Amino acid sequence: MTATRQDIGSTTPDLVVEARGVRKSYGRIEVLKGIDFEVRSGQVACLIGPSGSGKSTFLRCMNHLEKLDGGRLDVLGRIVGYREKEGGRLQELHDRDASRQRQDIGMVFQQFNLFPHMSVLENIIEAPVHVKREARSEASEHARSLLQSVGLAGKEDAYPSQLSGGQQQRVAIARALAMRPQLMLFDEPTSALDPELVGDVLEVMRSLAASGMTMVVVTHEMGFAREVSDFTAFMDHGLLLEQGPPDQVLVNPQHPRTADFLSRVL
Repeated sequence: MTATRQDIGSTTPDLVVEARGVRKSYGRIEVLKGIDFEVRSGQVACLIGPSGSGKSTFLRCMNHLEKLDGGRLDVLGRIVGYREKEGGRLQELHDRDASRQRQDIGMVFQQFNLFPHMSVLENIIEAPVHVKREARSEASEHARSLLQSVGLAGKEDAYPSQLSGGQQQRVAIARALAMRPQLMLFDEPTSALDPELVGDVLEVMRSLAASGMTMVVVTHEMGFAREVSDFTAFMDHGLLLEQGPPDQVLVNPQHPRTADFLSRVL
């Protein structure tokens, strides 16, 4: 990656993610119970905690893949999925407008979700060409540069079925970056990979973090969280129980539930 923290931060508001009292329920089950959370430009935040704690749901709320039931969530200076009217009333955006808002937010999922009938290059340029109306030549040039940055130069004409899981996930990262996002969200990007393939994906994410990209990462990779994150947040049962610098949260946790969790996974 060639961008610097200053390059990326200069185009984004200092407070990139601001959550206040965020709540989300599925029927009678409250999955998020009033989350307060902030991420500033250029920071890397890691969300950790047991499965079912609400981490992925919270991440999906950040780009309006899940709708809030309470609280407020601002991303890149805008209320995610809504327009604020006079008197503070919120009006939900039409799907087209919400999709346009998501263009500045890249997301990488557990599963790679590549189009199997498209080559690697076609997968990467699909959204820039058809959503952002970039010239195909410009999008292709950018895609090749991204493939080189994720260690996949020369794979432009390969199809997903010809790639390993780790390679597919790196293509998925390149595809998200092709939209030139100002924020990247990662939802357990290594959980579906064989252990020997995890390192290559984490190395790409380390490089991306070093370039200054603002990132929120749901992960079970505690070594990555300690090494790369500016702060780590521990969630359990829909509550954000503890957050702070990784050396504090992961090495000297203050909440007994954090300490119990870490004793089981480290």
